[in-house]
Amino acid sequence: MKQSGTTEHFDVIIIGAGIMGSTAAGLLATLEPGWRIGVLEALDAVGLESSHGWNNAGTGHAGLCEFNYTSAAADGSIDPTDALRIHEQFLVSTQYWAHLVQQGRIDAPADFIRSVPHCSFARGKWTEFLRIRHAALSAHPLFASMEFTDDPATMRRWLPLMLRGRRPIEDIAATRSALGTDVDYGSLTSKLMSDASAAGVEVALGTRVRGIARVPKTGHWSIRARNAQGDRVLEAKFVFVAAGGGTLPLLQSARMPEVKTMGGFPISGLFLRTSNKELIEQHRAKVYGHPSDGAPAISVPHLDLRVLDGREYLMFGPFGAFSPRFLKRGKLRDLAASVTPGNLGTLLSAARTSADLVRYLVSQILTTPTQRLDALRAFVPNARTEDWELVRAGQRVQVIKHVDGAGAIAGFGTEVVLNDDRSLAALLGASPGASASVGVVLDLLKRSFPERYPEWLSALRKDMPHLGTELNTDAAALARVREQVGTHLSLDW
Repeated sequence: MKQSGTTEHFDVIIIGAGIMGSTAAGLLATLEPGWRIGVLEALDAVGLESSHGWNNAGTGHAGLCEFNYTSAAADGSIDPTDALRIHEQFLVSTQYWAHLVQQGRIDAPADFIRSVPHCSFARGKWTEFLRIRHAALSAHPLFASMEFTDDPATMRRWLPLMLRGRRPIEDIAATRSALGTDVDYGSLTSKLMSDASAAGVEVALGTRVRGIARVPKTGHWSIRARNAQGDRVLEAKFVFVAAGGGTLPLLQSARMPEVKTMGGFPISGLFLRTSNKELIEQHRAKVYGHPSDGAPAISVPHLDLRVLDGREYLMFGPFGAFSPRFLKRGKLRDLAASVTPGNLGTLLSAARTSADLVRYLVSQILTTPTQRLDALRAFVPNARTEDWELVRAGQRVQVIKHVDGAGAIAGFGTEVVLNDDRSLAALLGASPGASASVGVVLDLLKRSFPERYPEWLSALRKDMPHLGTELNTDAAALARVREQVGTHLSLDW
């Protein structure tokens, strides 16, 4: 994207070069090759914030192991709806990635995805919850291959590191799915953006957006940006803000009515990490536990095998932390600057209704190294301090909005926000965003361009015939998708 003293005109401007922005850029460039599409990224490379490998858990979230995607009803039954939806979304993403590999548009899938079993681990009263959860999920084709055990000998085969040194009287149970994955979203983002660039998308790195405003004459959007060469102005018919934690402030600058009463609360995380090969060889899985009594869902601990840049690690966490920055490389004034007369009431109301979360975050900020080691030993009984180091993960901005008449911190999921004429779109929220990225972007395109989307979907289905099919109700289609994805992404499916 060249430097210019005059306004440059685009059909589409995407703000943010993470997994969402790169996915949207590649899809739009394929579907509308005649459009001029630009991507603006504040940092000097793509995928350095939430998409970076060390800023997320890389769990290819698929509902296979996460307790918080299966809520319990008052009668003790388990609702599998969220887990089914999230698994379907992950299969949409993997279909697209496999399609790109098959076409030779991205290479070396082992750089960004690999098979790693996903397990759930329960202790005490949670073992019965896990048994019921397994029964509810395995009744569906998407989860039919999931295994359950409360036999310590079986768990010792699945999770030797976690069983070594564990008291034999402890009541434990686990589930295991061989369909799990570890995903390096930073590497994937780089490949996706390279593919988009090859298709003609203009990517401007080191370019920070200063504000967005409506152009009165045309109704288009004017984007003020700055890079090392100075200020620049771009005009676009459609703007997609995919800037992670930086999204809400940009929508506020655009005076988007749909976010007037919304706020954001930044949440950071800390993980314990080890590169000890002896430990890694004894733990070849991602294992999610359940929250401790009184703790919120975001506190769910997990012990994960990670592979980044060809090197293996284990990471355990998260431990809650706080920073007022909306991005890991953001500014200390981000939170204060986001408070407006329009959202102040929402924020104050949420502070009252989310007292448990606030107490949890305060307790986490005060957590000592000894307490973190004790938490790790619930998973790795023989853990030693000298084997593990503390690392900081990325920033997440939880959306705060009115729910049932009161301010509340929104739960899991990624929310599409559109203005009234669908010319300005954005994504707010967090987990399981990256895993659901292709489905989320397709939903955004469907809502933003309803007159074009049927034609676009038809074009995509020429190469991905089951895109949009509810695979849980079509066993034959599910088998074909898993075979295609497993083959092209080199997964053990």
